[in-house]
Amino acid sequence: MSQIENLDEVLKKHKLSKPEYEEIVRILDGRHPNIVEIGIFSAMWSEHCSYKSSKKYLNGFPTKAPWVIQGPGENAGVIDIGDGMAAVFKMESHNHPSYIEPFQGAATGVGGILRDVFTMGARPVANLNALRFGTVKGNSDTAKYQRHLVRGVVEGIGSYGNCMGVPTIGGEVSFDECYNGNILVNAFSLGLVKSDEIFLGVASGVGNSIIYVGSKTGRDGLGGAVMSSDSFTEESKSLRPTVQVGDPFTEKLLLEACLELFKTDHVVGIQDMGAAGLTSSSFEMAGKTGAGIIMNLDKVPAREEGMMPYEFMLSESQERMLICAKQGSEQAIIDIFKKWELDAAIIGEVTDTGRMELFWHGEKCADMPIAPVSEEAPILDRPTMRPQYLEAVNAKTVNDYPSVSDQEAYEKLLASLEVVDKAWIYNQYDSMVQTNTAKGPGSLDASCIRIKENGKALAMSSDCNPRYCYIDPKRGAALAVVESGRNVAMSGARPLAITDCLNFGNPENPEVMWQFAQGCEGIKEACAELDTPVVSGNVSLYNETNGVSVFPTPAIAMVGLNECESRVLPSAFRQEGDYVVLLGNTKGEFGGSLYIKELFGETVGSLPSFDYSGELRLWELVIEANKKGLLKAAKDVNIGGIAIALSKMAAVSGKGITAKVEVDASRDIFDETQSRAIVEISKENMKAFAQMAIDLGIKAQIIGTVGGESVKINEVGLGLDKVKDIYFNTFAKTIEQDL
Repeated sequence: MSQIENLDEVLKKHKLSKPEYEEIVRILDGRHPNIVEIGIFSAMWSEHCSYKSSKKYLNGFPTKAPWVIQGPGENAGVIDIGDGMAAVFKMESHNHPSYIEPFQGAATGVGGILRDVFTMGARPVANLNALRFGTVKGNSDTAKYQRHLVRGVVEGIGSYGNCMGVPTIGGEVSFDECYNGNILVNAFSLGLVKSDEIFLGVASGVGNSIIYVGSKTGRDGLGGAVMSSDSFTEESKSLRPTVQVGDPFTEKLLLEACLELFKTDHVVGIQDMGAAGLTSSSFEMAGKTGAGIIMNLDKVPAREEGMMPYEFMLSESQERMLICAKQGSEQAIIDIFKKWELDAAIIGEVTDTGRMELFWHGEKCADMPIAPVSEEAPILDRPTMRPQYLEAVNAKTVNDYPSVSDQEAYEKLLASLEVVDKAWIYNQYDSMVQTNTAKGPGSLDASCIRIKENGKALAMSSDCNPRYCYIDPKRGAALAVVESGRNVAMSGARPLAITDCLNFGNPENPEVMWQFAQGCEGIKEACAELDTPVVSGNVSLYNETNGVSVFPTPAIAMVGLNECESRVLPSAFRQEGDYVVLLGNTKGEFGGSLYIKELFGETVGSLPSFDYSGELRLWELVIEANKKGLLKAAKDVNIGGIAIALSKMAAVSGKGITAKVEVDASRDIFDETQSRAIVEISKENMKAFAQMAIDLGIKAQIIGTVGGESVKINEVGLGLDKVKDIYFNTFAKTIEQDL
């Protein structure tokens, strides 16, 4: 194990600083590391694996509740959903790989999050995705490339999820020029498992075997975790070799083999080989228990000739797992994977040394203590500074812009890519496989699946408004939690817990670090106030190209439970003649609004203080009224305000609406005041519902009735057919314009 030549060059390539190298030498008792050990430290201490810039701010997230079975720290979070059943879920980012190679980047993002879920013993039953792209309108080179990225990412997601037989039941897509150089691809998966059959990623029991299962290891994805921990430059497209290549057919076999294995008593622990591959999986499994591991890297199944220890440890080849097996169970495990035509090899064993000892054809090629590598990565206290742009941005209001006719504003907002239906995307996904989808993509607000085993339903929604987060990172992040919860509540489900994907720019920029710190405070505040703990998540930093960072984008996925699958509440109109009721007060709030963005091309304004008790009362009203059978439909009022919410409900249902809304200024039908919803109620149920609203202190005003051949809100509107044409056809025309 000789000392490395050209040390400065090697450290630069591995994104390690001189102080970090000195700490490595100290950890190795004064010995200089060899190249394998450098690679391991580089991966484990990368931003992607160690959270060294973010850990300081993640501490203090609310993570506990009576219904939380497993919080952060495992492959995925777990909540109790009653009757001996649990929901397992997590969200992950695959941003950098998807920008470099959109199809494989997005596909392997889906593959990775599915493994995180089924590694816990759960069968994946629902996927969501949260996608952010740059400018796709027009004929500029940027717009053309962004359209290419949209097509590639969507094809990758659909290809992998469809082959796995897991329905993609919803998600969100948004567009802003801040993502021109760095798109965001966040994947969410949820699985179901019996509460007493959950598996953890641990290695323990001296003498227990370490078994490698799944695909063979190749050189694809080499250094992916380190690549994901750096900013983009013009040269970044040369990084294609660091993007993994996925094979969903192999992953389907791996899923079924693992679920068969979990019915036996052979497994101590199991870990997905995700970022940093064999390195992170082995170190994390041993790090959690204080165990040691010996691994013989020449026993690892190889896909390519001439691979060396460094490559085996750092490859991010897909569809692989690491198992800690009970003694005597090795052959039974191997037989299960052979039956499913997958590789399985005993590559090591658990020791009591607390060290990782790696061998190559009998010779030791690395020897390092596990705890300092897995548990003691440097925690950085990076400088923070309130961004200078905020002063000018927060000072502007909607009154600083010239007046625009409400009809012109309505037509522009209705045709916004933020608003229109994304059927072009979700029609490429199988949303009905497994036959449990109760509310799928295009249905508005949350998506829902029924739980066959207990007759209940799970609702889930992914949300974030990057414009809000840009003008106020703390309140914007809090409102992402609120919005995801409100969407879940509008389906009749009680919000229970979140997973997050915190996408931010370069942490070496003090302004970005301030945004991140503020965003974390907003999530902590909202989760505590709403009693929706964080059970899993992911941090993605360095979302920056040529010095320009993306808007702060803390994507939040909320999961909630509906006690009865037959009570899943739709979000589009149901019956002509029913009352349409607006819940909550309209206050003329336009900070970060779609109105200012679409009409004047700017993201400006400020967000007012937020009343969590009012939000919770709104949820309570809808959830309890739904239980009593008083509601036909419910939809939250979000971007584009009341006018756009009503138009969406009309377009999706194919039923018109004429509404009269009390507002202080005519443009307030487009404002984005929080804690509002629209509900549909039959006339005979109105009295009972109105009393519930009074008891909870929520303003409820009848603004119209369902029906007619037009959509009219106060003085603006269009024919219903025209609204449907704009809503359903705009997106496809935009994305396919150069095909």
